[in-house]
Amino acid sequence: MTILKIFAALLTLSFSGVTWAQATGHIGHGGGGDGPACIKAKISKYMPENMAVAAPGSEFSFFASGSNGPGHIHVSIKQQPIAVTFEDKETFYIVKGKLPEDIKNTVVRISVLLKAKSSKCDTEGGWLLKVSE
Repeated sequence: MTILKIFAALLTLSFSGVTWAQATGHIGHGGGGDGPACIKAKISKYMPENMAVAAPGSEFSFFASGSNGPGHIHVSIKQQPIAVTFEDKETFYIVKGKLPEDIKNTVVRISVLLKAKSSKCDTEGGWLLKVSE
């Protein structure tokens, strides 16, 4: 009988611990004491779209959100930095640039790095364009 009482007490304690953790929000979902939750920087609305055909020197654009601002948005093609302009829309930026004139008859990746307030929330991305003659 004593073993049953001990087992019942342990069972009760284990369930009350789970209930306490759920009620207080102390269930480990990552983050814990690491600071505020991460809001990932985001790249969206690519123009022209992925794998579209574009002429050399033509304009491209995308939306960038969650970054620290224009100084923290970096664009490159074939590992070469690309000059871009920014239009602030309060919750995101419209970023515009031009394909280099000397890139022809190939597929290029427009690579984007968005640096967020927390480095663990940075985003790297991009898309492919077929550059015509």
